[in-house]
Amino acid sequence: MNLSSVKKAESEVLLPTYDRLQILVDHGAGVYLYGADGRKYLDFLSGIGVNALGYSHPALTKVLTTQAKKLVHVSNLFFHPYTAELAKRLAKISGLDRVFFTNSGTEAWEGALKFARAYAQHVNQNGSKPRWRILALENSFHGRTMGSLATTGQQKYQKPFVPLMPGVEFVRFNDVADLKAKFDDTVCAVCMEPVQGEGGVRPISKEFMVAARELTKKSGALLILDEIQSGMGRTGKYFAYQHYGVVPDVVTLAKPIAGGLPLGAILTTHEVSSCLHPGMHGTTFGGGPLACAVALEVLNVIEKKKLLAHVEKLGVYFRKQLAGLQKKHCCIKDVRGLGLFVAAELHSADMAKAAVAAMLERNIIINRTNETVLRFLPPYIVEKKHIDQVIKALDQVLVGLSVNADKRAKASA
Repeated sequence: MNLSSVKKAESEVLLPTYDRLQILVDHGAGVYLYGADGRKYLDFLSGIGVNALGYSHPALTKVLTTQAKKLVHVSNLFFHPYTAELAKRLAKISGLDRVFFTNSGTEAWEGALKFARAYAQHVNQNGSKPRWRILALENSFHGRTMGSLATTGQQKYQKPFVPLMPGVEFVRFNDVADLKAKFDDTVCAVCMEPVQGEGGVRPISKEFMVAARELTKKSGALLILDEIQSGMGRTGKYFAYQHYGVVPDVVTLAKPIAGGLPLGAILTTHEVSSCLHPGMHGTTFGGGPLACAVALEVLNVIEKKKLLAHVEKLGVYFRKQLAGLQKKHCCIKDVRGLGLFVAAELHSADMAKAAVAAMLERNIIINRTNETVLRFLPPYIVEKKHIDQVIKALDQVLVGLSVNADKRAKASA
């Protein structure tokens, strides 16, 4: 089977919702992905932040195969040994109390929005003014289901599906004055990503995060943080909010939590969980024995290998090297990120698109987000030599693109 035959088969039966890279994947190992044609790719996207421990990690493979022989699915009508253990581990590292397991990030976010509305009704049973408004951030991204889209502050994602869930108002990114102006006692939740991922790898300022925490705590509204892309160690701490010295009321997780298996989670406080009872929320596949067993091993590896410190150290190194490129290449507008959640913003969308394609020609996988931003999400096991390889290749790519741009400018003059 080759790429053309697979593409033809997909075109006949699948919905055309993905703009795929022209690679037929065969297998992966460590930080590398291998095509069916034998090409070896250095993967600095890691399944859009999912494969935190790289490909075919021996510890995960062992747990996966052992558990698959015992039990894959049982439904939440029964007990199995791993849900409570994984929930306890997540509660311990997060500072929160209760956990609900889902299948994906967008499902976790949908649940968090439901919890916010349910909690508001629960605490305001005798109140004269209903709490139901939600404040989200411009340029945010929380998923593609209807509630997630309603809180996603990018019109290009929302436009085909309006009208969406009512009651959502968007606050300008990192604008404390705008947040305070739009916040009142009808707000049930303030929702944000500590680091906007699809929005261009933009960290929330400490001032904005602290203001959001103070406003919500004082009023009884919830602070809900989307850590689907930034959580489980991506920023050098288990959760990005731990860089800010705050503890939210609700957190959503997914992507790297189970090393590639579908699993998400909602973490919350005892107080918020008190508004829920059997039947108010549920899921068929969330928290299954296979995914939970593997997720526990992901945490074990992160702890045993001291990967949080490694991520922090390599992240500093990576951003320093990119900053060096920025001094050399005027097309790099900004370098930013936390840990191994890294971006280089270019001056034009065309150049960013061309850079991604040119890096792929050099067997390096990155991607473009928010039109002009090169996003880097390497596995946590990445080494300095891999970063150096990416920096060298990107340097060459930007030189080539700049030369071509100059030639086109002279030709059109």
